[in-house]
Amino acid sequence: MRDIRRTVRQTIWVAATLCIPSWTVLWNAEAILVHLLDQDPALAHEAARFVRAVMWGMLPSLCFLVLRAFVAALEKPAWSLVVMVGLLVVNAGLNWLLIFGHAGLPALGLLGSGMASSIANGLSFVAMASVIVYVRPFRRYHLLGRFWRADWPRYRAVWKLGLPIAITLGFESTVFIAAVFLMGLLGTVPLAAHAIAIQIASVTFMVPLGIAQAATIRVGLASGRGDRAGIGRAGWAAFAIGEGFMVLTAALLVLAPQLLIGIILDVDAPANAPVVALAISLLAVAAIFQVVDGAQVIGAGMLRGLGDTTVPMIFAAVGYWGIGIGVGAWLAFARGWGGVGIWTGLATGLAVVSVLMMARWHARERLDLG
Repeated sequence: MRDIRRTVRQTIWVAATLCIPSWTVLWNAEAILVHLLDQDPALAHEAARFVRAVMWGMLPSLCFLVLRAFVAALEKPAWSLVVMVGLLVVNAGLNWLLIFGHAGLPALGLLGSGMASSIANGLSFVAMASVIVYVRPFRRYHLLGRFWRADWPRYRAVWKLGLPIAITLGFESTVFIAAVFLMGLLGTVPLAAHAIAIQIASVTFMVPLGIAQAATIRVGLASGRGDRAGIGRAGWAAFAIGEGFMVLTAALLVLAPQLLIGIILDVDAPANAPVVALAISLLAVAAIFQVVDGAQVIGAGMLRGLGDTTVPMIFAAVGYWGIGIGVGAWLAFARGWGGVGIWTGLATGLAVVSVLMMARWHARERLDLG
């Protein structure tokens, strides 16, 4: 229990450390928008008001994530789900009150939205902390007792394990941002079709993402017990569940693309025909994309359960940017494939990462990972 308590406390310390430079940048958002990004001063002023209001929700939000990971590691994730649902309700209500000025409150517009988010994030942390303090499975850990005591060895250990994970996630998120910019170079129709296809793919991706987090926990528990057979069972079970789901969604993308596009866009409107046609082509590529994207995220989760984060980070850098964006840009512009080329490049990069992740998992005993 003491070891768990040390880790949770120092992870919250890491979260607080991250907030200090972030707050410094966000507090100067107006100057950055105007002088570095050449944005309209009036718009930059309004954006800065929002940022200065919303930035104070960062620390409670990060602390909530730490406590959410703690309850998930104890295999009680339903508590975080309950708090998250409450957060959505509270955030929506506060936005309604503060943006539009209902119930006698002033209409604060964008500033009100930022205030609502900060208040909701603060309440979510208070709610999760209350669960930790008062609910029987968690209160015996006394996580928040003597919180001010430093533990520099554990603090450094959290950074050593977590920073490569953060960089990996950064590579993954920024590669899709880069894809948006590349689509924008091709025109409005490819950009619109990309927005539709990526929305559909993002929704289905939430399932293997959750399975990957479960894999990290289950593999980590087996690794902590020194149960090599249990490590294998936990990892392969997660992989089978996640990939089974993604194969089903891939089939849906191929067999009923118009049905899915119709949720977002009127497929019968003549003006939308070019966007719909290209979105159907992108979803055909996304069928492959789905399978390999699920495999790479679950593979990464399995390896994290063994404490293996640095090499997967290198895999992500090479696969997402070196191959994904490189091949995508070449196919789109040099070979004339357009938007389909960009998506083909992304699928290729994800496929390479998934193969590398699973090859490393398969060789885990030989590499003395677990």
